[in-house]
Amino acid sequence: MFKIRKKTILLLIGIPIGLIVTMFCSIMYGATTYNLSTIFDAVFHADLSNMDHLIIRTSRIPRVIGALLVGLFIAMSGALMQGMTRNYLASPSIMGVSDGSIFVITLSMIFMPNTTPLTLIIYSFIGSILGLLFVFGVARLIPNGFSPISLAIIGTILGMFLNGVSQALATYFQVSQNISFWYNTRLHQIDPVVIKWSIPFAITGLILALVVSKAITAISLGDEVAQGLGIKLMKIKLLTILSVAILTGISVAMVGKITFIGLVIPHIARFIVGEDYKRIIFFAGILGAFFLAWADIISRAINPPFETPIGVVTALVGVPFFLYLIRVKGGKQHA
Repeated sequence: MFKIRKKTILLLIGIPIGLIVTMFCSIMYGATTYNLSTIFDAVFHADLSNMDHLIIRTSRIPRVIGALLVGLFIAMSGALMQGMTRNYLASPSIMGVSDGSIFVITLSMIFMPNTTPLTLIIYSFIGSILGLLFVFGVARLIPNGFSPISLAIIGTILGMFLNGVSQALATYFQVSQNISFWYNTRLHQIDPVVIKWSIPFAITGLILALVVSKAITAISLGDEVAQGLGIKLMKIKLLTILSVAILTGISVAMVGKITFIGLVIPHIARFIVGEDYKRIIFFAGILGAFFLAWADIISRAINPPFETPIGVVTALVGVPFFLYLIRVKGGKQHA
């Protein structure tokens, strides 16, 4: 019991301290470096006629909050998907969820150009569901379509198809510049209003994730085992899809498509806390938040004062890990 309490105390202390350090570092470093006194004044005694205070309040703070939230949401979505499908290669960026969001956002920009932040989030959420159902529907039609490698290949191909159609439509209707934000993951252009409107959706998605987490552990052992334990499979899987769609949809609406976090981080969480998805989903969220925030900081530090695309930083970790998973576990499902 002492060990459990000690770990709990360390987490309760370590997570807030890590969060504060991460936020200060993210606000501090960039094209312009700010000292702690400037940051403190901008937060607690803001003078919006002061350009430094304005940048910190309207750009740096929303940027780090967005990075933390998106990392949290995408990592939890990846953990939910891996548990539900028993697929080590499942993640929102590979399974067509993010591409479905971008596809519907593209359609909204073409046919409803005056989209508000709230409707943008709703369209992105709808696109997430459609993208996931599209991939699962095609996988059901293909022999052995739900095996880990087959599902990853199907998701990647259909994601590329949706992406290609989106870009073709954007070019034809001359809205490419308007939607470039969602293709290039520009955290520095995040809209604080979208963050604000995302909060109620995020709370809903997180509650659903926590509600299904215990059942996901059973499902990860096999549908027969879950049914033997009295788990209502269809209900849990629908709630899981809904949670993934909400969390991924608001993430894409905020910053665009983020790759590899939903793939890599759940595996790291599983290595740390074991196979219990109640713990995996929680720790994946915490690790994902810190990972994306620090990836953003590193992207600014690689070639100052210019910013390296954050996708490059996540890919440096994600691509080797993805290849490792294909080599070692690609043909296997959870035991």
